[in-house]
Amino acid sequence: MQRHDPAISSPRRAIVISPDRPLTAELEPFLLQHLGGIPLTHHASYPTPRDILNQLGPASSQIIFLDIPSSPDQALAVLLELSAIGGTQVLAILPGNDPDSILKCLRAGASDFLLRPVTSDQVQDALGKLTRLQPVVDASSQQAKIIAVMPAKGACGATTLACNLAYQWKRMGAKKILLADLDPLAGTLSFLLKLKSTFSFMDVLQRGHELDVDLWKTTVTSSNGVDILLAPDLAVTGIPQYTDASPILNFARHNYDVVILDTGSVYGEWNLSQARMATELLLVTTNELPALQAAQRALSYLEANKIGKWKTRLVVNRYQRDVGLNRDVIGTALHTEVFETIPSDYDAVQAALMEGKPVPPTTPFGKGVAQLASRLGGPEQNAKKPTSGGGGLSGLLGGFFSKTKK
Repeated sequence: MQRHDPAISSPRRAIVISPDRPLTAELEPFLLQHLGGIPLTHHASYPTPRDILNQLGPASSQIIFLDIPSSPDQALAVLLELSAIGGTQVLAILPGNDPDSILKCLRAGASDFLLRPVTSDQVQDALGKLTRLQPVVDASSQQAKIIAVMPAKGACGATTLACNLAYQWKRMGAKKILLADLDPLAGTLSFLLKLKSTFSFMDVLQRGHELDVDLWKTTVTSSNGVDILLAPDLAVTGIPQYTDASPILNFARHNYDVVILDTGSVYGEWNLSQARMATELLLVTTNELPALQAAQRALSYLEANKIGKWKTRLVVNRYQRDVGLNRDVIGTALHTEVFETIPSDYDAVQAALMEGKPVPPTTPFGKGVAQLASRLGGPEQNAKKPTSGGGGLSGLLGGFFSKTKK
């Protein structure tokens, strides 16, 4: 009995990304047979993660056939970025039935895979699975801006900044805002806002397969017009299977205008999964030397794990001109632009924390957060090149200490 091809809704596009001409020649007849007339294009080179949207177009209208073996590192970088953008269905093309390679691709975000030699039945089955498991997303629907707030080290004020950034977005007119405490070890958002909830983000992960709007409403807590997803009251340790925050973020970005993530740190797969899915990553530091050294390490770690520099924004919190390094020196030392500085405002911040309320917008801290939110919400700023200078942070640290000895 001949099987019917799966119905694939239009408008869609199919894209083959492969520098291997024999592979594209092998694949094309089956795609033309089973894609139901939707447009098919080829890219003979892997797009850089930064240029994916420019080169491939809107993610929500694509089925991508991605050649993995021709350049595994480049292909996986593209796969990770497509997964972070969301909405795209990716079929990884692999040279054979290697469980490790298959698992690596699925963990990186592939919807399914094809094994060479590709057959008509493989393509038909894979397209049918995509249609059943991931209905087409309306290309006109807007997805939330996801902002991950990550501390370079502890006690940099990242949680306070994330909290106030969410409420500032509310003042700017965003209707649906989620503030999520995704720190499984030391989540303090409930303490800052004086909130209690029976549920936490762990409940979302455990029930992700049945997550819907009604279940979500029982999990979040509302505070001054902002939905809050809290961390568990007790530290979550010894649960290695929770390394992926996408069940939370995939749901949130289709149901909110803005999602603010209060993360535990930069390090580890759990935090990297949030960094990959974020549209903006705020790395929060202070202008004290230990914090800046931690920021240097964090930036290197993010780059080594293929988190795009173009979405990583360095924010200097509790900034004081007369204490620590100044803004220009920090940019030179870390070889990156300081995106924004938030002034030190101890009394206003402490008073707000005592009351479990956001810092008033009329204070220096509140004005700094408003400026940060405005820049994040507006058109992308042209990146400024850091002032040239050798030695990086280690050289500046050495120079700083040498001066103090004189």
